[in-house]
Amino acid sequence: MAKKPRLVLVGNGMAGIRCLEEIVGLAPDAFDVTVIGKEPNPNYNRIQLSKVLQGGTSLQDIILNDWSWYAERGIRLLAGETAVRVRTGERTVDTASGLSVGYDKLILATGSSAFVPPLPGAGKPGVTAFRTIEDCREIMEAASRYRKAAVLGGGLLGLEAARGLLNLGMEVDVVHNSPYLMNRQLDRMSADMLRGSLEAQGMRFRLGKTTTRIFGRKRAEGLLFADGSKLEADLIVLSVGISPNIAFAKASGIETNRAVIVNDYMETNVPGVYAVGECAEHRGIAYGLVAPLYEQGKVLARVVCGMETEPYLGSMPYAQLKVAGINVFSAGVVREGDASTVLQAYDGLRGTYKRVTAENGRIAGVVLYGDTNEGQTLLGHLKRRSKIEALARSPQPGGAGGGGAVDAAAAAMADADTVCGCNGVCKGAIVRSVTEDGSDTIELVRERTKASSSCGGCSGTVAAILRAALSGAASAAAPDPALCDCTPLGHRALRRALAERGLRTGAEAMAALDWRTDGGCEACRSALRYYTGEPSAAVGEGRLAVYAGDAQGSGGPGAGPAARLAEALSARLADVELPGRVQAAVAGSVAEPVGLLVRDIGLARAPAGWELYAGGHAERPVRQAQLIAVEPSADAALDMAEALLRWYRAEADYGEPLWRWLERGGLSAARERLLDAEAREALLTAEATVLAR
Repeated sequence: MAKKPRLVLVGNGMAGIRCLEEIVGLAPDAFDVTVIGKEPNPNYNRIQLSKVLQGGTSLQDIILNDWSWYAERGIRLLAGETAVRVRTGERTVDTASGLSVGYDKLILATGSSAFVPPLPGAGKPGVTAFRTIEDCREIMEAASRYRKAAVLGGGLLGLEAARGLLNLGMEVDVVHNSPYLMNRQLDRMSADMLRGSLEAQGMRFRLGKTTTRIFGRKRAEGLLFADGSKLEADLIVLSVGISPNIAFAKASGIETNRAVIVNDYMETNVPGVYAVGECAEHRGIAYGLVAPLYEQGKVLARVVCGMETEPYLGSMPYAQLKVAGINVFSAGVVREGDASTVLQAYDGLRGTYKRVTAENGRIAGVVLYGDTNEGQTLLGHLKRRSKIEALARSPQPGGAGGGGAVDAAAAAMADADTVCGCNGVCKGAIVRSVTEDGSDTIELVRERTKASSSCGGCSGTVAAILRAALSGAASAAAPDPALCDCTPLGHRALRRALAERGLRTGAEAMAALDWRTDGGCEACRSALRYYTGEPSAAVGEGRLAVYAGDAQGSGGPGAGPAARLAEALSARLADVELPGRVQAAVAGSVAEPVGLLVRDIGLARAPAGWELYAGGHAERPVRQAQLIAVEPSADAALDMAEALLRWYRAEADYGEPLWRWLERGGLSAARERLLDAEAREALLTAEATVLAR
C-alpha cells in the first residue's frame, strides 16, 4: 500500500485549523497529517477570550476542536511543541524539544503575538499581554490579588480586556495614544458615543497619552507619561497591536517582509511550503480579521489537494463587533477627511448612529453604532462599489438592536444574504438548518452552520432568524427531489455542496459526495457539467433564441427597432449558457405575430416605451407571459431583459424552464428585484455564477 503524502501544519490556531478542516472535507484520507501547536491546548476561539474574562464563559466553552476531533481524523497533534526551523532541503521541521518531523507539503499558520512596545519596565512582573489562554489565566489570577489595572491600548481587544477586568472587580483605566477610541474602525462621533457608554459602566480613560515608562521596583506599579503625569496600577495589560510570528520562517530562508510573503495561491518562495492567516502577507497586506483568513484557507485547501481554484485576490476587511455589550459595525473608509460623508444619522434617544462615506459618487465606507442590522447589506454595497443612490432604499436606524428591530431586519433579508461574514453563512443556510436538520437552539445552529462561531457579532441576527424559522415565518425552501438514482442530492442541495466544498469538476464532485454509480448517468453528468462550468460538446441546449417581428428581420442599418433590439439581446447573451432553452420575442407592437405572450421572455414596443413580458410557454402546460415592467427606452428594456436572464442563469435548477423558475420564486418578487435599479445593476455587473440557494 502506497504511503500517503505527509502534510504538516505549523500552528494550531483558527486560520490553520479552518484550512485543515477544508482539506479534510475535500480529501478525507489523502494525507498523513501532523499539527505542531505551541500552546498545550486544542484549537480554541481566541476572539472569545474576552468573554472568559467577563464571566459566564469557561475556557472549555471556547474550544473549537477538542482532542477527539484530531483523533477521529487520524491527525497527529503535537501540542506544546514549538517549531524552530524548516530544513527545506531535507523537507523536515525541527522543534525546540528535538523532534524532527518530515513533510511533503508544509503549511505555516503561526499567527501573531501581542506586540510588546519597547518601554522601560515592560518585562517586569505585573505586565502581561492579552492574547492566549495562559494570558487569560494570568490576568484572572492577578485580579484576585490586586485592585487597580491599566490597559495600554484603546482598540477592540483593549476595551474587551478592560470590560473583563471590571467584571473581575478591578478599577480600570484605559490609556490610548489617540484622542479617541478605536480610531482605526470608528469616526470621532461614534467613538465619543462608545466612550460615554463605557464610562457609564465604570471605565476610565486617559486619551492622547504617550507612555514613556512602566515604573516600579520589583514589579509594575504604574505608567509614566510624556507630559510628566503618571498613573498608578497593580496590573498592566498590553493591547497595542500584534506582530506576525515570522522568526521561524525567516530563519529557514523563507521570504518575509512584515509577514511571510505569499502569492495568490498562498505559496511562499519555497516549493511545497505555504502560509495562511495572520503570519501571511498577500500583496503587501497582512490581515488580522477572521473572514479574510478563512477566505485564504479555502483557496489554500484546494491548492494543497491539487484541485483547480480561483486565486485569492484579497479581501474587504470589516469589523462587526460587540464591544462590552455595544454593537458596532465598521468597513471601508471611515476617517474624517479621507472620504466625503453622504449620509449621517444620529438618534440620541435610542443611542444609534450611522455614517456612510463615498468617493466619486460610490459608497466607500460605513460606520454603525448601536444598531448594526444593516451591516451586511451595506457591506454588499461597499463590495460592489454601489452608487450612493442605493442608500435611498436602505432603512434608517430603528433602535438599539432591540428584538423587534432585529426581527424585522432578519425577516427582510433574502435567503442568499450573508448573515455571518466570518464564515460565509447565508440566511437560507440557517433556515435550512432549523427546518430540515432540526436545529432548535442557537448552539445547534452554530455547531451545524458555524454562523456566529467566530467573532459572535452576528449572534442577534442568527437568533432572530432562528425564531422566525421556528415560528414558521421563515419556511423551508421548495421541495428539492433527488437529481437521479445516482445521488440522493437534489439540484439545490448539489449546488450548495459544490459551493461549500469548492468542487469544480464532475469527477471531484462524484468522489467527494459519495456518488452511488461510477461515472454517473446522463442526467447527473449534464447537471454537474453545467454547475461546475466544465466545457461540453453539446451545442444549443441552454442557449437563447430570439425572434424579431420587424419585416426586415436583420439588425442592419435598414432594420426596424424590434430587429435591432433582438440582435442586441442576442449579442449580450451569446456566450451565456442558460439552465434550459429560452425563446425570446421582440415585437414592434403587441399585435405583431411573433407569439409574444407564449415565449419565455418578450419585449414589445408600446406608447409609453417598451413592455417586458416573461414566463410564457406554448406547449402543455400553456402559460401566458406576464407583464413585468414598462421601460421608457429600448436600452432600459434591454438592460432589464438581460438582468432577468442572468438572474435565471444564476438561480434556476439545471433544466428548469424559465416559467417554472418564475413561478417558484414568485412574480411579485421578480418585479420588485428587477425594478430596483441597484439590484438590477448588480445582476448585470456580477459574473453569472450559479448561486447556492
